[in-house]
Amino acid sequence: MTSRIKSPSRLIAESGADLEGHGLRRTMGLFQLVSFGIGAIVGTGIFVGLSDSVSAAGPAVVISFVLAAVTCVFTAFSFAELGSAIPVSGSSYSFAYASLGERVAFLTGWCLLLEYGVSVSAVAVGWSQYLNELLDSVIGWQLPAALSAGPGDGGVVNLPAVIVILLAALLLVRGVRESARATAAMAILKIVILVVFCAIGFTAYQNGHLSPFAGSGFSGITAGASLAFFSFIGFDAITTAGEEVKNPRRNIPLAILICIGAVTVLYCAVALAAIGALGPDAVADQPAALSVVVDKVTDSTIGGGIIAFGAVVAIASVVLAVMYGQTRILMSMSRDGLVPRIFEHVSPKTRTPVANTWIVALVFAVLAAFATLGMVVNLTTIGTLATMAVVNIAVITLRRRNPELARSFRVPLYPLSPILGVAFCVYLMWGTGWVTWLEFAGFLVVGLLVYAGYGRRHSRLVTDPEYAGQPVD
Repeated sequence: MTSRIKSPSRLIAESGADLEGHGLRRTMGLFQLVSFGIGAIVGTGIFVGLSDSVSAAGPAVVISFVLAAVTCVFTAFSFAELGSAIPVSGSSYSFAYASLGERVAFLTGWCLLLEYGVSVSAVAVGWSQYLNELLDSVIGWQLPAALSAGPGDGGVVNLPAVIVILLAALLLVRGVRESARATAAMAILKIVILVVFCAIGFTAYQNGHLSPFAGSGFSGITAGASLAFFSFIGFDAITTAGEEVKNPRRNIPLAILICIGAVTVLYCAVALAAIGALGPDAVADQPAALSVVVDKVTDSTIGGGIIAFGAVVAIASVVLAVMYGQTRILMSMSRDGLVPRIFEHVSPKTRTPVANTWIVALVFAVLAAFATLGMVVNLTTIGTLATMAVVNIAVITLRRRNPELARSFRVPLYPLSPILGVAFCVYLMWGTGWVTWLEFAGFLVVGLLVYAGYGRRHSRLVTDPEYAGQPVD
């Protein structure tokens, strides 16, 4: 039995080959790519999820953020090398196909439904919470719970979460250039808002609020790191833009490392400012924690309203960027025949996958309408960590299988770096808890059934005459 591995050269050739002449257009430079990465990362995790991380780790949440960042750095090195060597839209799915075979690639793409698709729903739910905070600050009125929360949060349907997903889809189908411009503007705004928050929070900083620093011990730091990792999800979305980036072999690795460094510093500063101003108890279990901190420090709702506005913009940009990543991964899987062909069709007018985008939007808008944030965060986290572990393994495998492959970036301290990347990913996966592990196992079983029932039989390696009689690598 063959392992059904596609060579990197074949993946690159297929990504640029379009029989209708309507392929994706390279329009994104380094600045747009960094803005896209920050747009994908900074959102619900810091604006909404900070309170959960503080609940678990207390003031030591700063260490949790660093631990999550270290995990990301090792994996970022691997993404940077693979993104420079195989600059296609499929991200970790394509990397797995080139190194570990079709079955692992399909399961990786299946897990990316958690990282991108399900996280779109989670992010949209967080957006809805801050929208209500903004409305309360500006006009003293909030949407009724029945229309702004799912059944698990005491509501009926989360209408704002549905609306933000549909608006993002509308912008995405208009074109990548328009989406990139919007994401860049929103990325700049969200950084400014978080810097302003830090400036306000540090005016009320008290050392006593950081004591005891690690009251929950190392187990609390680990649990906090698993939760904090959600705040970093999205940096790998940069590699999904491989076919729409100018000079991808240079810009993709550079953008990844810039984003991880900038976001880590920003997150640690925000956590210190929030806890230093009010103490961990006042920050814990506050869905709109940053607005609460500013309101109490300034003794006014105006500052909190500004932060809420920044959060609404920031989280909307995450929806846009992450949904973009999901559609490009499904496009790559569709090209390979592992999911239906409708996902690979590109509009000749806008050069975007229109049907793909609307299908993704509608499916995950339904989930966002009825889900709670807590329902999906841990499952999203474990799925993301699993795909990142695969990427680290893919670096080692591809170095051995294709040593001649052009790589404009190479991971430092090879092979220690990718090995540590795998170890940190597994460690944080363990911190999500056994219930999440059981849910994830069930999700993988379903994925295997889908692959056996559809993907394996419809794979281009089986059905396409181009591959007939050719050995599979």
